[in-house]
Amino acid sequence: MTKSELIDKIAARGSLTKARAELVVNCVFDSMTNALERGEGIEIRGFGSFTVRPYKPYAGRNPRTGEAVSVEAKRLPFFKVGKELREIVDESKKFPLTDGNDD
Repeated sequence: MTKSELIDKIAARGSLTKARAELVVNCVFDSMTNALERGEGIEIRGFGSFTVRPYKPYAGRNPRTGEAVSVEAKRLPFFKVGKELREIVDESKKFPLTDGNDD
């Protein structure tokens, strides 16, 4: 699902215009982004949680040339799926995926 599809779904569920639904979606995403920027976690019960994880610098390789490159320390967002969402997705395995591949 894309952001525009999400906006359409939200607008269709209630009495919101697409413009108002877009404002809501942007507000939620901006709030989540700002919280992660500050190093705060986000927990959405039944869905999952977002945290920021620090990664130490390491020596990596350029996959094209094989040349060694140094990768600087960084902080990256990490998502951990919630139990309810994991169970819902697992139950859906009886339905075929869009490409018919269940791997």
